[in-house]
Amino acid sequence: MTSTRVDRAALVRRALVELVAERGFRGTSMGAVAERAGVATGTAYVHYASKDELIIAAYREVKLDLGRAAVAGVDPSADPEQRFRTLWNGIHTHLAADPVRARFLVQIDASPYATEAHAAAAGDPDDELMAAGGAPDMAPLLVDLPLEVLYDLGIAPVVRLVAAGHQVTARELDQMAHACWRAVTRP
Repeated sequence: MTSTRVDRAALVRRALVELVAERGFRGTSMGAVAERAGVATGTAYVHYASKDELIIAAYREVKLDLGRAAVAGVDPSADPEQRFRTLWNGIHTHLAADPVRARFLVQIDASPYATEAHAAAAGDPDDELMAAGGAPDMAPLLVDLPLEVLYDLGIAPVVRLVAAGHQVTARELDQMAHACWRAVTRP
């Protein structure tokens, strides 16, 4: 007899992502998250002591998945701009496969959770996206701006593009990636 183990914590995180993407943070209670996940509210609290803790855990998971997917297609021997453009297009491809994640990220960025969420993700040693941006040959090319501003100019446009459901051609994506590269690098 084979037993399938259900990762209830993962179900709770996914339910939160979906509900926040649909309703925002105020419209997302732990009870609603538990109901969507198909678990008891107490079970959600077993895994996460609070809604705030759950939000940060879900954000970190979405960002780590995004980083792994985006970095997977990058040729480390390519020049920094080409690596950035490949990352940018990889982000688009990954989020377009599940736009709920993009809408969740947009909600985070427009919320009081943004600072804490970004700080938690920035300090994560497993975040491949942050590591790619901090590559020894890429970091010196970036303009000296706070990380949040670099994100807003470089990566946030592709997240918002997917969240809004815009359909664009590969050529348009490449043009946007190039424009974002110009926005975050020194002339």
